[in-house]
Amino acid sequence: MSLAEFFSPIDMSRYIPVHGYYSTQIGTIISSYHQVFPDLSEKKADIAIFGVLDDRHAVNNEGCALGPDYFRENFYKLHHGDYNVSIVDLGNIKAGKTIKDTYVAVSLIISELIKSGIVPIIIGGGQDITYAQYQAYEKLEQKVDLVVIDSQFDIEEDVGPDGSATSRSYLNKIMTHEPNYLFNFSNIGYQTYFVSKDSLRVINKLYFDAYRLGQFSGMTDQAEPVIRNANMLSFDIGAIRSSDAMANANASPNGFYGEEACRLCRYAGMTDKLSSIGFYEYNPVFDQNGQTGMLLAQMVWYFIDGFYNRKKDFPLHPKSSYLIFRTALKNDAHELVFIKSKKTDRWWMQVPYHNNKSANERYHLVPCRYEDYQTAVEGEMPDLWWRTYQKLV
Repeated sequence: MSLAEFFSPIDMSRYIPVHGYYSTQIGTIISSYHQVFPDLSEKKADIAIFGVLDDRHAVNNEGCALGPDYFRENFYKLHHGDYNVSIVDLGNIKAGKTIKDTYVAVSLIISELIKSGIVPIIIGGGQDITYAQYQAYEKLEQKVDLVVIDSQFDIEEDVGPDGSATSRSYLNKIMTHEPNYLFNFSNIGYQTYFVSKDSLRVINKLYFDAYRLGQFSGMTDQAEPVIRNANMLSFDIGAIRSSDAMANANASPNGFYGEEACRLCRYAGMTDKLSSIGFYEYNPVFDQNGQTGMLLAQMVWYFIDGFYNRKKDFPLHPKSSYLIFRTALKNDAHELVFIKSKKTDRWWMQVPYHNNKSANERYHLVPCRYEDYQTAVEGEMPDLWWRTYQKLV
């Protein structure tokens, strides 16, 4: 089976400037499907971009299926960084006969790309496509740490006419999916007035992580350890304030600034374990002067920049590259072990499994902040350690 069967080629005539692209612009160096499908054999690409032209379950945001082509108009004009770039644009997946058909195509493509060592960048379409992104990991039989950047939790119970998830309920679908491969879920940037107490109670009961927008005000770096823990990330354009990204029918006056969104994307790119990222709900119908399309292009640019600056410092190989710190709590219930990379000064915590079934699975490594280590030095249990421990049953 060829992946080309799932894609429709893009119309390059709508992207190429009158004078053509400069040699350093992405439009020159990217291998795109406008005539011949890109060669994905023998790992000839590091990153694969593709669009999903389906917005049937994007609640109150009809038109976001048009997003991928408007994104390309801006993205291809950007100049690539000072590194060797190997990126392909696979074209667009057209909406299937049913939304489930679209999900099947998206999940199969993502799983095949990941198996080939290629990181997919999905441009939606509605955020319900996150469910298909997650299903790709089921095909890989891989536990998933999911990070969503969104102003709210999409765990409502509403469904489409065919019983499929919507952009407001896809997370509920992920949490109840069997077999369940979701190990952890983290929301970054939720706004309390958009979140019901019941939803927040569910997140806390499952020991998942939720961080309010205000926690990152002027301190976007606080999100780096959260993102560093992700296998997959879903970014809702509605998480960005409307003054910076108005091209979303559900846009809000509050949210991340454009430069903060770009910084979050760079953190995602630098995450060694992250193997897929999706950008959803960009709706060019509401995009005055193409401002949001340009911001989305820059966000993807920053993700790629982060990817080509990955440090490959996930511990502990070799051990000589790391410092190990041991602390004891006031009641001596646990000894907490922290690891610091000499290369990047990034921190991790060791959280022991409840049952040591094998010598290779004695503990789980979770990214953390220096502040977590300080909390432990003072004899207190870091919240992140305890929540992680509860999930390691």
